[in-house]
Amino acid sequence: MSNSNNRQVVPEARAALNQMKLEIAGELGMSNYENIDKGNLTARQNGYVGGYMTKKLVEMAEKQMAGK
Repeated sequence: MSNSNNRQVVPEARAALNQMKLEIAGELGMSNYENIDKGNLTARQNGYVGGYMTKKLVEMAEKQMAGK
């Protein structure tokens, strides 16, 4: 029985989040990230992508909350 807390609240955002992930990986120098076996990357490399995604999403939310 799987009780995942990682379900997406807004499923329609999946494509935008995937695109953001690819763009951030590219910015971090990980070309062809979409086709890379993520199991062959280090935890640090995978963490960078997720960390930068979180940072950018928080920045976006702060700007929206500030009305900018």
